[in-house]
Amino acid sequence: MRSRFRRSVLAALAAAASTLLLAAHSAATPPIQPVAGLPALGGDFLWGVSTSGFQSEGHAPDSNWTRYVGSTPGYDGLGDSVDFYDRYASDIQLAADLGVRVFRIGIEWARVQPVPGVWDEGAFRFYDAVVSSVERAGMRPMITLDHWVYPGWAADRGGWRNPRMVDDWLTNMRAVVDRYAARDPLWVTVNEPVAYIMHEVRRGAADAGEMLDRVAQAHNAVHDYIHQKQPGAQVTSNMGYVAGSEAQVNGPLMDRIADRLDYVGVDYYFAFDPAQSLVESIVRASGSAMPTLPGPHIWELPLRTEGIYYALQYYSRRLPGKPLYIVENGMPTEDGRPRADGYLRGDHLRDTVYWIQRAKADGMNVMGYNYWSLTDNYEWGSYTPRFGLYTVDVRTDPSLTRRPTDAVGAYTQIIAAGGVPDSYRPTRGPALCVFVDPPASCLTPVSER
Repeated sequence: MRSRFRRSVLAALAAAASTLLLAAHSAATPPIQPVAGLPALGGDFLWGVSTSGFQSEGHAPDSNWTRYVGSTPGYDGLGDSVDFYDRYASDIQLAADLGVRVFRIGIEWARVQPVPGVWDEGAFRFYDAVVSSVERAGMRPMITLDHWVYPGWAADRGGWRNPRMVDDWLTNMRAVVDRYAARDPLWVTVNEPVAYIMHEVRRGAADAGEMLDRVAQAHNAVHDYIHQKQPGAQVTSNMGYVAGSEAQVNGPLMDRIADRLDYVGVDYYFAFDPAQSLVESIVRASGSAMPTLPGPHIWELPLRTEGIYYALQYYSRRLPGKPLYIVENGMPTEDGRPRADGYLRGDHLRDTVYWIQRAKADGMNVMGYNYWSLTDNYEWGSYTPRFGLYTVDVRTDPSLTRRPTDAVGAYTQIIAAGGVPDSYRPTRGPALCVFVDPPASCLTPVSER
């Protein structure tokens, strides 16, 4: 056993060494040269904000996730979250005041179909009011059909282990599409499906391969149904981009659904972490189960804003010609306190937008960007990670006051100007390529202007 583990460690170290060699190679590889100037993103670019049903609404009905929260020691209680259910009108106005053109919401299956075959008209009236408020504020709704939550009765049937899950899922989603297709929303079928699968394997005892097939089947079927009801619809499933291993992580799903993506939804947050990758390589090579390791916390993960350029580059090459939309991007902090690395939310946003403009200027078909999220919310078990443009102290502030971060002013200025000015340079320059998104960041590095 020792000999086998020693060989596994050596193999993992060799893989890490190969990655480091790419960094050395990049010194001799000419970086991608930008076009002259940094053009604004233009009047047709879709600036937006994202929210999520379960994470934001409160007043949650029985679902797989209310059960996960209730059965997991150490999870924060959900409570009423930031109570978007009662405060949607004022939250939508906050977004409109930024100047955004897209407001992303989720329509919760557990809320609108509380028992099999029965839809709650009151729940649909709530979403009717939300969609109408978005439209009156001059924004276009982006509707997410599945943001990792399904009804308690579907959990009782086995969740995604149930062979009938796809049929049950489609029965509800067709009802949602029938109700809102005439409003011409942008559509997201399943939010970050591979991360969804990982959660369900861990918490819902799903089989990863089986759920992958079923999620792909569900996406493809509802895509076709949306197009029957809304000719010219734009439908996606947003991929949670994994720097350094996107092809391996999201590739198998992408192979199954690529023909039914009208635009490519990309969620980008974190850069490649060589140390974590080495640990995972060693564990995989040893044939052992991945141990539960301490840290890093989500607010300690590496942020490299130039990485969003490589994420867009990857999908512009993987699916040439298809529009690209950054459905989620943002920066976590711990309980709203300043980050240990000193990165400010507004600077992170401006730096990110710089690289989006670079991608657009370099020929990538980027159609939109959503900030995750409008307000802080329930981050799947905890209120500690904060992503909001507006911070909300759910644990300590009964009034749930929305307090603007420095990124509110930054985003308002960015939207009004169509991006950062031509003279702007990121507050943090590109990192050594091995810390961004190898091998692409080492083989085809991009430099600042």
